[in-house]
Amino acid sequence: MRSWSLASLTLAAIAGAGAGGYWAGHRGLEIPRLGMRTTAPAVHGHGPTGPVIYFRDPDGRPVYSLTPKDTEDGRPFLPVRASEDLSFDPPVAAAANTAAEESGARKIRFYRNPMGLPDTSPVPKKDSMGMDYIPVYVSDENEPGIVKVSPGRLQRTGVRTELVSHQRVRHGIRVPGSVAVDENRLAIIAARVESFVVEVADVTTGDRVVKGQPLVNLFSAEIAVAGALLVSEINADGRAASSGGARRRLENLGVAPEGIAEIERTRRVPRTVTWTAPRDGVVLERNVTDGMRMGAGETMFRIADISSIWVMADVPEHELAAMRIGADARVKPRHRPDLVFEGRVKSIYPKIMSETRTARLRIEISNPDSVLLPNMYVEVEIEAGDAAPQIAVPRGAVIDTGVRQFVLLDRGGGRFEPREVRLGTRGETLIAILGGLAEGDRIVVAANFLIDAESNLQSALNALRFQDGTP
Repeated sequence: MRSWSLASLTLAAIAGAGAGGYWAGHRGLEIPRLGMRTTAPAVHGHGPTGPVIYFRDPDGRPVYSLTPKDTEDGRPFLPVRASEDLSFDPPVAAAANTAAEESGARKIRFYRNPMGLPDTSPVPKKDSMGMDYIPVYVSDENEPGIVKVSPGRLQRTGVRTELVSHQRVRHGIRVPGSVAVDENRLAIIAARVESFVVEVADVTTGDRVVKGQPLVNLFSAEIAVAGALLVSEINADGRAASSGGARRRLENLGVAPEGIAEIERTRRVPRTVTWTAPRDGVVLERNVTDGMRMGAGETMFRIADISSIWVMADVPEHELAAMRIGADARVKPRHRPDLVFEGRVKSIYPKIMSETRTARLRIEISNPDSVLLPNMYVEVEIEAGDAAPQIAVPRGAVIDTGVRQFVLLDRGGGRFEPREVRLGTRGETLIAILGGLAEGDRIVVAANFLIDAESNLQSALNALRFQDGTP
């Protein structure tokens, strides 16, 4: 009866251990520092016997399952049978380390709480969960400028590291802008002599015109005299065309080549002269009406080709150093925020506006559908910074004390070194490093604020400060 009770208790303990392992495994929990061994050596050459009571991780990690299961890389969990030994004794390696410590190879200064709590002990002990306190050696305390974090704490806090590399630091500067006509695509139609408007074509402001389209008929006494002289030269010379002073005078008065050719062909001076559109575009101004008198040089029409326009952006003076010719720019009209126009910076005007302390940039934008109109307000984002890759780190990797900026170098084994750096251009996700780091250095890029909160970080920073002689 007594042996039956003992066997029952043993089976209950085994089943409980398997259920606990299954519960911990399914919740991604680890059972640290128990040192549980689930595999026993064969006894008298025979393997484990009995039914499979649970399955364990093939790498020996404290992850268990009551049913068959695979690891993330596809390897099956190992079965644990009822006859296999369950030992909660310290592993051999741990015992060897303890012996080495007791022999004086490494002197233990104290033991600290395994969960990072501010609790230490001069002798070995366990916490309320049965976890061994972690020994802190004298040698660990004699490494200046180094922050040490236990591997378990690193895993719990999610510390992530990356290698430093050359990257292109991108950041956009958002400024207001306005649309302007491309000066190279603007045409002004004006009479060069005093004249009268006989007839204006059915063209008004905002209409589109094509090159050669008639716009206005003018009568000018001076043009009529020059035309009569051309007819006289042709009649006197007997040729169909003339290259004398009369033809040159008509050209200087702005008469179109087609009009001069008509006089030479008919040998008659027309009563009026027709002015035509010099290019395709949109009529921006119309300043003539039938019967009005026009003085020399007065503008009759302004025509602009707006298939390509300029955007004038005003950049603050302190951002001017980050601007460069050829930088990419994006333009959003306020009435159509769903549209984005791509362009490039073509010119940086060599002048600071004293009223606003801004510099003006000119951006050329293709506008085939004429969505952007002259004098329209737009939102402009200009890519700033150097186009060449440079040493850069994620913005979250930098710890800014207000006076100095640091990153944490990963020295391996839970050891981190604060390294002062000089910062350059700040991008949207990266910061350029001008000094303090080299390509290939491994730094902490996530959860560095948790390492910063470690109790020994301040002493490490103090050691760094006293090393360079700063009080």
